[in-house]
Amino acid sequence: MRSRRDPISSSEPMVVRRHRPMYQVALFMGLLLLLGLVVMYAIGPQRANLLNYAYGTSYSDNFFFNKQLIGVILSVVAFAACALIPHQLFTKKYAKALFLLGLGLCVALVILGAVFHAPFATDTNGAYRWFYLGSFGSFQPSELLKFGALLFVAGFLGMRAGQGKINSVSDTLIPLAIATGTALLVVVVLQKDLGTGVSLLAIVLSMLLVAGLSGKIMLRVLAILAIACVVFIVSAPHRMERVVTFMQGDNNSQVTEDEDSYHITQARVAIGSGGLLGLGIGKSVQATGYLPEAINDSIFAIMGETFGFVGLVLILGVFTALLLSILKIASRLPDMRLRLVVAGVFGWVTSHVILNVAAMTGVAPLTGISLPLLSYGGTSMLFIAAALGLVFQLSRYTSHKPLAEGGEHGQDTSSRRRLRRTRYASGRSM
Repeated sequence: MRSRRDPISSSEPMVVRRHRPMYQVALFMGLLLLLGLVVMYAIGPQRANLLNYAYGTSYSDNFFFNKQLIGVILSVVAFAACALIPHQLFTKKYAKALFLLGLGLCVALVILGAVFHAPFATDTNGAYRWFYLGSFGSFQPSELLKFGALLFVAGFLGMRAGQGKINSVSDTLIPLAIATGTALLVVVVLQKDLGTGVSLLAIVLSMLLVAGLSGKIMLRVLAILAIACVVFIVSAPHRMERVVTFMQGDNNSQVTEDEDSYHITQARVAIGSGGLLGLGIGKSVQATGYLPEAINDSIFAIMGETFGFVGLVLILGVFTALLLSILKIASRLPDMRLRLVVAGVFGWVTSHVILNVAAMTGVAPLTGISLPLLSYGGTSMLFIAAALGLVFQLSRYTSHKPLAEGGEHGQDTSSRRRLRRTRYASGRSM
């Protein structure tokens, strides 16, 4: 028999007992939500006055702040629910149902709006993306689709990885392509929402990378996606205009006539006018009507004007800390299915941050992607908070050290006795 002091055999699956979660996830999310509230309190009255003047509405000064506050409260509830409800309900039992529900609601939205002209499914600039629920606000089903796709694909790839079939074309890649392609067809073609399509791809690609897809196959997948992306862009005039605007950059002579060019220009003006330390809370000029979507997609530029370069660096620092915490959790989860869930959340949040910041700084074309937990909009905030709540719960089941490569049951190099002495493994099981 092996001595109790001997190292664990590499063939023996590691068992990790439930322990304290990684509270940094909740801390960083809370900081971002709080910052979003502060900014909304500052620019909300300007937004309300602008709409009242332009469209004859009667929004109060605190309308947008109150809406954002409700969204924050609901997001905190969603985070707590996903942190407390047994993760098996999300990752196994209802994963497929949530994916199909999100897909079905997206299709239903387009049919109800385009065919039946339902008053609660009206289009915005020709795109059907929201169910309008009157005084309750609106609901964007594509965000539910992201959450469902995250859980469903993680379960599917986790099962295939456990079977050693992650590189199988017939068993893994073709079924995955059908599921992902269907989701992309609905959101990109029917709903005309390229930003959501990019987020879905980021979720799936992150999981494929962590699941162990071979480098050669990954390159082929990326090549196919690049070709598909070109086709989607060329086939839609509004997407082509955004790309042309981006490529022209500051040389575009139709700045005042081209909506996308105007948007990018005003975002740069907002960031540049903030200088090093910003103009201060409540002193934004661009939020008075110059910068489109000031409280939504353009919130990063408004924050640059308000808090300056130093403020933007600190905000990006909080996002970086949150993402590094997520990566740490993913690297220490023995269960492949759970590891892939966390990896997908990383891809989801990362894609939103990178694409939003890149668009506001003119590094990438506009995609209509919001800044997570900061932009105005309850649905996106709600489901990202729910995903982070699930990550928070899964952080209870991490090992003390990063797992070694290979297999569903990764190993660390610590001994059984040493593992028992860590604060992670020694906590009471609940």
